[in-house]
Amino acid sequence: MDTIYALATARGKSGVAVVRVSGPGAFGAGRALAGSLPLPRRSAVRVLRGRNGALDEALVLAFEAGHSFTGEDVVEFHLHGSTAVVQAVLSELDQLPDLRIAEAGEFTRRALENECLDLTQVEGLADLIDSETEAQRRQALRVLSGALGTKAEAWRSDLIRAAALLEATIDFADEEIPEDVSPEVLSLIEMTEQTLFEESRGAAISERIRDGFEVAIVGAPNAGKSTLLNALAGRDAAITSDIAGTTRDVIEVRMDLGGLPVTMLDTAGLRTSDDAVERLGIERALERAKQADLRVFLMSDEPLELDPRSDDIVVQGKGDLTGTGVSGKTGFGLDDLVRQVTSILGQRAAGSGTGIRERHRIAMDRALACLENARIEVRGNTHRTELAAEELWSAIRALDSLVGRVDVEMILDEIFSSFCLGK
Repeated sequence: MDTIYALATARGKSGVAVVRVSGPGAFGAGRALAGSLPLPRRSAVRVLRGRNGALDEALVLAFEAGHSFTGEDVVEFHLHGSTAVVQAVLSELDQLPDLRIAEAGEFTRRALENECLDLTQVEGLADLIDSETEAQRRQALRVLSGALGTKAEAWRSDLIRAAALLEATIDFADEEIPEDVSPEVLSLIEMTEQTLFEESRGAAISERIRDGFEVAIVGAPNAGKSTLLNALAGRDAAITSDIAGTTRDVIEVRMDLGGLPVTMLDTAGLRTSDDAVERLGIERALERAKQADLRVFLMSDEPLELDPRSDDIVVQGKGDLTGTGVSGKTGFGLDDLVRQVTSILGQRAAGSGTGIRERHRIAMDRALACLENARIEVRGNTHRTELAAEELWSAIRALDSLVGRVDVEMILDEIFSSFCLGK
């Protein structure tokens, strides 16, 4: 196993820069620069020295294998955040034997390979680094803490138990085993199905929190859509004019509403037009509006080609002229609109699960399909136990794609511990 090193903090000037070394040669590399290392999981100030003298006065930490982020011996140098200091330390490490610069994500990959993190935690870490809003931070931190892995482990444990019961009736029919294990097997399957379904349903909301909700502003030409978007964004994101059809393409503005990531969409005015370019813009507007998580309809005297859904927001546009609704020009009703959008999306976000990616939802849905087949086999025909057991293993393999693999010996362990076979 190679010993790797890299700058663990962002490049450029900073108060502190951290250089991390991980692998079997980490402690040797640390001593080569610092002279001596502090006790494991302790910190100490050391003067780092290279071929041409002192490099920096740094805080040095050492972590022994099994007690570090990667699971390997790790040394960290907390340097003054000068570009020159960082480069000098990296150059010295490059001259040491058996050390190489780390590849992108290699520290985290080693943490996964050494079972310090499961795959979902790795994804949670990536999302935590990329988080921009409070909701994204909380969600990513929950996944990084192992919440989904813990649930997946519970599902796997129950399904292994169910598979063990079925395998026992197949392979050990002459032993002292209860003749009918189907009630317990069905109970385990149905309990897992219920919690899996809830998580799968919540995964779609979690994806929206991760990627951002889309809110489309919809209305007829000159209803005040672009002016409203600019008011919400606090800048001139869209061109406004009194000429109908000014907005030809969908304009997007990313913002934080109540801790939720939201992309506001300004769409072309919906009307019948002879202009080919405007018609294309209207088609795009309709498509994006249909796909949006929420639509804000700015009503005017002109009819629209799109009907509001029951949970959409319908409000009178140009409220500065009518005295009702909302006006982006003067800010009239703007706070109420923002509170309404935030409340609706906040209620939806409350139903989020611990699965945060499409991959998670697909794996859970595959497992659910297999469990349904297993339940049908167990209920329908006791002579098709082998098919039910295979469906359970297919469900387990689907869940394996979330966090890891189940050892086939685990089912034997369950059988022997439960039924004392081989006595």
